[in-house]
Amino acid sequence: MTNSTPILALEGVHKHFKAGRNTIRVLQDVSLSVTQGEIVCLVGESGCGKTTTGKIIAGLSSPTMGKVFFEGQDVRHLSGEAFNAYRRAVQIVHQDPYASLNPTQTLYRMLSFPLFRHRMVRTQSEARARVLELLQLVDLTPPEDFIDKFPHQLSGGQRQRVSIARALTVNPRLIVADEPVSMVDVSIRVSLLNTLSDLQRRLNLTFVFITHDLAVARYFAWEGRIAVMYLGRIVELGSAPEVTAQPQHPYTRALITSLPEPDPQLTRNKQRIGLRSEDIPSLLRIPNGCAFHPRCPWHVPTVCDVALPELARTESSSLAACHVTAQTAQHAAALAAQAQESN
Repeated sequence: MTNSTPILALEGVHKHFKAGRNTIRVLQDVSLSVTQGEIVCLVGESGCGKTTTGKIIAGLSSPTMGKVFFEGQDVRHLSGEAFNAYRRAVQIVHQDPYASLNPTQTLYRMLSFPLFRHRMVRTQSEARARVLELLQLVDLTPPEDFIDKFPHQLSGGQRQRVSIARALTVNPRLIVADEPVSMVDVSIRVSLLNTLSDLQRRLNLTFVFITHDLAVARYFAWEGRIAVMYLGRIVELGSAPEVTAQPQHPYTRALITSLPEPDPQLTRNKQRIGLRSEDIPSLLRIPNGCAFHPRCPWHVPTVCDVALPELARTESSSLAACHVTAQTAQHAAALAAQAQESN
């Protein structure tokens, strides 16, 4: 259950990196609010800025420009215990379960360390009981069989469950899940997603879920929202059912049509969007106007390649940054107004 108060808000966030004499504009004017208990998926191709956005949300990186608010407070102005409380409240699950766990420590050692560090337990027996609870929460059962194991004794899926348990040790309110199922076997991805969904409902967790796979986003965030990113900007934002069933931005449409269907015949017969180019522009030379215009089949010369489109309301309730979609929405609104006047 969500409420209307944002637990997290990004306002006009930019992130630039220096590469020699060049400036790489990884994020450009990203604004996004997330309410408590909500699931928001960031979707896009590699290099679009999803992971950088997640790191900024988790406090692992600072924006070059713009503001990050957590529970109404500007993160830049937090210090001392207030900043520590923010860092505990927002945790991250990394993509690679093989690199994110210390191979020299048992699961008990890894999961008990933050409990002692933040004085959430006082004795070894309390810590062991809490670690067993955490392993049970992430479906590593029976937990007694796992608590004293090392990471090399676990499968990839089991390691990722340990990463999730580690994020839960400090009772967070928001979890940034960065491609949490992309490096595990396809056969267990749905099981991991179901575990995350169950945790979200039981603990009223907020998720910012990062993925390049729109099918995964559609499954996990069916009752939440999807934000589609392209070259550092959010180009479409709306509920998961609307974005996946009625995509408004041509980039989102291209992603949807590239998804395989359960029936191979449907996949073969699916009508795909004919892009003008398959090449993604470099972040060192982002095109003027709409960054997608060199690839866009709807490209309007002297409009799309000149003016930057704003993220605006479309014919549906979703938002899209597209000149063509905006003109269609304006035309539809004008027709609706004329019909109302005639009545």
